[in-house]
Amino acid sequence: MKVARDLTSLRAELAGLGPLALVPTMGALHDGHLSLLAAARREAPVVAASIFVNPLQFGPNEDLSRYPRQEAVDLEMLAAAGCDIAWLPGLEVMYPPGAATTVEVGGAAEGWEGTIRPGHFRGVATVCTKLFHQTGAACAVFGEKDWQQLQVIRQVVRDLDMPVRIIGCPTVREGDGLAMSSRNRFLGAAERARAAALPDAMRTAIAAMAGGVEAAAALDTARASIVAAGLVPDYLALVEPETLRQNPALPGRLIAAARLGGVRLLDNMAVPARTR
Repeated sequence: MKVARDLTSLRAELAGLGPLALVPTMGALHDGHLSLLAAARREAPVVAASIFVNPLQFGPNEDLSRYPRQEAVDLEMLAAAGCDIAWLPGLEVMYPPGAATTVEVGGAAEGWEGTIRPGHFRGVATVCTKLFHQTGAACAVFGEKDWQQLQVIRQVVRDLDMPVRIIGCPTVREGDGLAMSSRNRFLGAAERARAAALPDAMRTAIAAMAGGVEAAAALDTARASIVAAGLVPDYLALVEPETLRQNPALPGRLIAAARLGGVRLLDNMAVPARTR
């Protein structure tokens, strides 16, 4: 596996290679990331992964300084997974002195995480746009866990006419159903035991809605379950999958965010049409 840390090195490694599939990450890799690398390998003959903790997508009171970093371990995992190129730009490479251009997004970026984390999707859109141009990726692979982020990236690519296919892969979960996340390592033992209440409540709500219970009632019950488990929900909503507009009609997407200790848990699940 080749490792590049500046654009000159990256372009030298990319020269003459075939179509490339990119897996953008912020490091602290886990099995969910490895599943994205496997999907990328199915899409293109060359696989690259980026590791860059992007300050533009963190708010002033968020966890940029304590976001987990484990570069040596991450590089070993990428190499073992068959990654061809690891792209590890420093802050001065990604945002050189005097850089003043960002990508503003509306549409799918409005509401939910866009409201709770002002500027977050501007940072996501900007860094992904740069990564796509830097690597010349033919496709990029993202997990569905950050559902709103995935729709925002698809919108940016569509709106800016970028020749990049965006591929979403199913959320990888722990044995108890909790969506894998780099931040899960910050959960204490007691908190980790309660964290599965979020996906449990979501699955129960989806089953109720599919069986004929009205969405509002099913979601009220789910919120009560989440709160009873000691989580503080930021939102739990049934939305249109692509636009993220709130809509009680089925099928749809159930999106959720809840706080547990110092960790925010994000999750989402497909909601099928009613069976009766």
